[in-house]
Amino acid sequence: MSWGIELWDQYDTIASHTQKGIDFCERFTHFLKDRCAIELKYASELKKLVKNYQPKKKEEEEYQQYSWAVKFWEVLKELHDLAGQHEVIAENTQGQVIKDVQILIGEMKQQRRKDLQDGAKVQDTLKDSLAKLDKSRKNYEKAFKMAEKATDDYRKADADINLSRAEVEKTRNQMMIKNNQCDESKNEYAAQLQQTNQHQRDHYTQQMPAVFQQMQSMEENRINKIKSMVRQVADIERSVIPIINTCIDGMVKASDGISAEEDSKAVIDKFKSGFPIPEDIPFEDLSNASVIDTSNANGTPKNSLDSRKGTVSDKKRNKKDKKGGGGLFGIFSSSKSGRIRIIGLLGEESKEDFSDLPPNQQRKALNKKIEEFKKEIARETAEREGMLKMKDVYVNNPALGDPNALEKKIEENALKIDSLQAEMRKFQGYLANMDGKPSPAGQRRSSLSDDSISQSSTNMEMSQTSIPGQPQIVPNEPEVYTAVELRKKEDKKAIDDEDGDHVGEFDHPEGDFDEEGYPVIGTCRALYPYEAGNEGSVAMGEGEEMFVLEQDQGDGWTRVRKHDNSEGFVPTSYIQCHFYDQDEV
Repeated sequence: MSWGIELWDQYDTIASHTQKGIDFCERFTHFLKDRCAIELKYASELKKLVKNYQPKKKEEEEYQQYSWAVKFWEVLKELHDLAGQHEVIAENTQGQVIKDVQILIGEMKQQRRKDLQDGAKVQDTLKDSLAKLDKSRKNYEKAFKMAEKATDDYRKADADINLSRAEVEKTRNQMMIKNNQCDESKNEYAAQLQQTNQHQRDHYTQQMPAVFQQMQSMEENRINKIKSMVRQVADIERSVIPIINTCIDGMVKASDGISAEEDSKAVIDKFKSGFPIPEDIPFEDLSNASVIDTSNANGTPKNSLDSRKGTVSDKKRNKKDKKGGGGLFGIFSSSKSGRIRIIGLLGEESKEDFSDLPPNQQRKALNKKIEEFKKEIARETAEREGMLKMKDVYVNNPALGDPNALEKKIEENALKIDSLQAEMRKFQGYLANMDGKPSPAGQRRSSLSDDSISQSSTNMEMSQTSIPGQPQIVPNEPEVYTAVELRKKEDKKAIDDEDGDHVGEFDHPEGDFDEEGYPVIGTCRALYPYEAGNEGSVAMGEGEEMFVLEQDQGDGWTRVRKHDNSEGFVPTSYIQCHFYDQDEV
């Protein structure tokens, strides 16, 4: 189908139609720009969302061991990558499609302008030919009328007998001139008509169809380009779909990686203290100093030395609380001299060996600290190696630098490495002492006599010690006691101050006391072997039977007597105890 043949008389319509095509291209450009703006804004909002929900540094350290938090952060990363693909769509659309559309619009405007100029020129040529034809026709009409009039005048003159022969001949000559002029005008009109018809045929069959064909080709080229660009936009979006699907698959994989069981285990690993579950609290009857053990189903009261010790110590402790003491779990503030300070078991002061933390948490903190030292030592070592290599280069080629200038830095680096290694060994010692060689409780009970302890309550500063463990004796510092240890010594001193007959009143039926006045209150069996590493503790083998002299006071140690009459402290968690008061009815 050709516009030149089918639309030969629709020149103005075709001109208007091609202008609408250019207008559509400009509208399509605006559409693509708005689409790119939306894609960029969507990507920006997604990245802003990801940024707002990124974990803070503190949160990352706190939650990185939980699968639900780690996998949520992975989802955020996938979402960030997905947002980047929308940016790719916008960038490719701007760099390829919009640029091509703008080039197409410029080419179409130029081509249309040229075609319209060619069409106007062809039409002007036809109009000139038609004007000439009209002029020649009018000249022919005028000459024809004048020839007819001259012929009529001759006929009248020839018929009039009154006119002379000369006058008739003059009229005849005039008729002949007019007829000749009419014939000339007729010939000119015929020639012009033939020429105009030829121009008209050429105009409608050759010249204007050529112009229309150019405009048709321009329009078809525009349509094909629009078709290609629409497909190109779709291909750009399709090209990122595999990556988007990968991001979505990553989100699905992250969701599959969330495990409630693992997270529950992580909570246990993070917060488990390692302390044993506290035993039942005995009832203290102050009226007769008898204790009803809640573990006894019948609630039968039992007289024991422990009940008396608890009663006396409670009274003294209550008096001290009234005078401003901090209690067992509080803080005994310093005296005016600034020498006595007892920190309770739940004090807020942080310790270098993390002994204020539960055992499991202490072990984790020590391991973390050791790893930090290892990384720092590795970094300093690498830096040292680099300086040594640079020094060798300077020695071999003094023009590059002075090797002596690095000596001071190398020495400082060596001192820093030594300091870090010393600190790491200190923390490794803390960890080894905690894991393999726990400090015996005997050292913390045999360092001072009762009188010195009483005197130290006003002259010595005492610091907090965690349970289990022992007080760390620092050089040039007073010996340190926990509040539990101080309570035991006060209880023992209170008992010693009582009359001798009171002691007999609370004798265990077995009547078996050690040399320090500790009764045999039960038996125990070793669940695991234990090697005594320090004074005050006693070794035991797995399955060994022993006598219990003193219950665990909350510090993780139990005083026992072996069958060879050797006594000492063993870890409570290593033995299974059976107390005599559990057998009483």
